[in-house]
Amino acid sequence: MSKANVSIQVLPSVPEEKLYPVVDKVIEYIDSTGVKYEVGPMETTMEGELDLLLDIVKKSQEICINEGAARVCSVIKIDYKSEGVTMDEKVYKYR
Repeated sequence: MSKANVSIQVLPSVPEEKLYPVVDKVIEYIDSTGVKYEVGPMETTMEGELDLLLDIVKKSQEICINEGAARVCSVIKIDYKSEGVTMDEKVYKYR
């Protein structure tokens, strides 16, 4: 399967003082997977095989629950094409 981009914004239902620590745990997990990723102010975008990225999305939900969230809502964006798509091809002219 070709490279895809998946963006995830996790919105765990936790007290405000716990929000960033829970999100940090998700980002630490994404980092541990070895996929290319970029953290933005509203979401984290990853690059890799779609099945792997979707597994990361699933695990990210579990991390939020394990960190005390009663519920987690997430916004997911997927950019996929058969020949593959990279983050660099989308943003290189702005860097």
